[in-house]
Amino acid sequence: MAASNGPPPPLPEESVALFKEGISLIMSRWSALQMAVENEWGGRGSRAIADQLCSDVYSWFAQSKETLYVDDLENILDETMLSLNTMAEDGSIEEVAEKLFIMHEECLEGNYQSILDLRASSSQMAACSHVKQALNDEDDDSSDEGDDTADMMLDTPQSVAKPSSSNTPTGDTPLRETAAEDGWTVVSSRRGSKGKKN
Repeated sequence: MAASNGPPPPLPEESVALFKEGISLIMSRWSALQMAVENEWGGRGSRAIADQLCSDVYSWFAQSKETLYVDDLENILDETMLSLNTMAEDGSIEEVAEKLFIMHEECLEGNYQSILDLRASSSQMAACSHVKQALNDEDDDSSDEGDDTADMMLDTPQSVAKPSSSNTPTGDTPLRETAAEDGWTVVSSRRGSKGKKN
């Protein structure tokens, strides 16, 4: 997937802030990235690495002097995940790159509907998150290591599980099947076990 030959046209001025917001919203939905940040798999600077990724993605779209290819964007995402000591084995890198490409094309056309939809559902997710957290606090006996990922997985590209011995499903439905027999794929820290479920 690539834009037309040559560098992309510049975004209209009114699109720049919205596109940056859209990048941030997509990254905030990417479970593999958010898990790496929350667990500081890349060290104490994990949040800064994720923030830098948003800037790098915007710069790549805005300042490229050549034709944009989705493979190049996937490489940027993959390198950032590796810097967070994380291997995303769930196909989410490809899906995130594709969503970013589509959003950029929409912004070039002055179409911001996908960003507005992400913004609206993020508000709903935040409200649901607070409710779930209150329920988790009251019911600690039945909670499991995997529960803290449930809040992030309401509207994510695919199901992922924490790199631990916990195999408790979080109740979300993946958008597409993964290679694992039971439909679950593990995002693992390179420092820990490889994390693939038997």
